[in-house]
Amino acid sequence: MMKKVELLAPAGDLEKLKMAIIYGADAVYLGGEAFGLRKASKNFTLDQIKEGVDFAHERGRKVYVTLNIVPHNKDLVGLEEYVTSLYNINVDAVIVSDPGMFTIIKRTVPDMEIHISTQASVTNYETIMFWYNLGARRIVLARELSFDEIREITSKIPEDLDIEAFVHGAMCMSYSGRCLISNYMTGRDANMGDCAQPCRYKYAVVEEKRPGEYFPVVEHEEGTFIFNSKDLCMIEHIPELIESGIYSFKIEGRVKSSYYVATVIRSYRMAIDAYFKDPDNYQYNNQWLEEIKKVSYRDFTTGFYFGKPTSEAQVYTTSSYIRGYDFVGMVLDYDKETKIATIEQRNRIFIGDEVEIFGPGKDYFTQKIEKMWDEEGNEIEVAPHPQQIIKMNVDQEVEKFYLIRKWREQQ
Repeated sequence: MMKKVELLAPAGDLEKLKMAIIYGADAVYLGGEAFGLRKASKNFTLDQIKEGVDFAHERGRKVYVTLNIVPHNKDLVGLEEYVTSLYNINVDAVIVSDPGMFTIIKRTVPDMEIHISTQASVTNYETIMFWYNLGARRIVLARELSFDEIREITSKIPEDLDIEAFVHGAMCMSYSGRCLISNYMTGRDANMGDCAQPCRYKYAVVEEKRPGEYFPVVEHEEGTFIFNSKDLCMIEHIPELIESGIYSFKIEGRVKSSYYVATVIRSYRMAIDAYFKDPDNYQYNNQWLEEIKKVSYRDFTTGFYFGKPTSEAQVYTTSSYIRGYDFVGMVLDYDKETKIATIEQRNRIFIGDEVEIFGPGKDYFTQKIEKMWDEEGNEIEVAPHPQQIIKMNVDQEVEKFYLIRKWREQQ
């Protein structure tokens, strides 16, 4: 019987963690206040990690904590105490890239499961067996591997070793995310969690005998974004991912919004479930991709999965996101008798707006907003205040955590 795969979601804060799990993630990964690679996300205190772990475990899901910096001596201070605390609050695994960090964790909490980060740039089965013999039971592959290479790897490794790979999200122009450009240009160290994303900057060329003369790099009159990769998206290739032997499908995006996490996880959940329901008759549904395109995104690529990317995997004209919809609210409560929903506003909503509402595993429906009330019960024409609590008419039954979006051109 085919082993069910894991859908692994990013969690930048507690709300995102809860949304990821509610919308179908089997596990989430998050960063604490130290030793992780995403300073731009809010990250979690130990108390918040415990709350997240309890929330996940109550629903049969898992939580992994990133400890994947490339540390200097000073960065190891306090690691023993920290991983002991993580172990005591029942974190399911930690994610590391550095052998020294791995050694300290193994020595301090021998029973803690350790996953090897994509930052370790694992690209072959001998390296995988090196980590396995040290006690690792999951490897997050480097992004630079093809399906052929992955299938060869999974055919040669022990059954109790899981393979994890990124299937969706932003791509780094540097090998497995180990970039030095940010540190060089801005003093912000990508390998310590503080990347300034200089790969998204606009570049020109300077010829050595003509200093100060800047020439655009081909196709754009204002310059070109020569290091700027398209986003990875493998929603159209679920059978190939599963049949390659990848166990955990990892979504990138700890600094993305709750709306992003819920939307992307929802589509991948539906696609994976459709495959396992009937693998022989599985059919891709383009609606899954169309839903993903309703969040902020760049154009998509399949990365290295089908071979070395060509120039088509890069974006040369802009570093901006494509954004056709706004996330405008989240359902907090619903009265079935009055058909009135209580909403936490996230972007401005007006009387007369036509919005789309969706929930976990459910198709969206369209609702025209005919009446709205503020918390005091006063009828209002617009909800302009961030996280304002309002009530509105919703004809179809909804539940807590359903999300509301609006097409931007209506504004």
